Amino acid sequence: MRALSLLIAAASVLALSACEERTRPPGDALVCYHVVPQKDGSLKYNKLVSVPTMEACAGNLEAMRIKFLRMGGSQQEIYGAYQSNFLFLQNDGIYTADSAEGPRFIFLVRTGDGRLAVPGAMPMK
Repeated sequence: MRALSLLIAAASVLALSACEERTRPPGDALVCYHVVPQKDGSLKYNKLVSVPTMEACAGNLEAMRIKFLRMGGSQQEIYGAYQSNFLFLQNDGIYTADSAEGPRFIFLVRTGDGRLAVPGAMPMK
């Protein structure tokens, strides 16, 4: 009986964690956003450009990041969003996720000279 009650308690905890509210990006077609975290924990979505693919959105976000760094900015990592997907631009590459709290998956990697490439496109030595 005790084992059954522990099993029910564990199942209810798992069920409640599955219902946890997650932050989802806008799903607007072909719109690339620069996402800015606010002090209150919310996210502000700034329309950057209209592009046909997520790769083009990532490239535009990377160009914006580099331009800001050249002007004296210090923000190395930035966020973006494209068609219900978050983009996380980091030092080692660009990651994607369907929510801000969810797992991130590698989307583009940085080559030795800092360019972006599809994972597996660069030959191994």
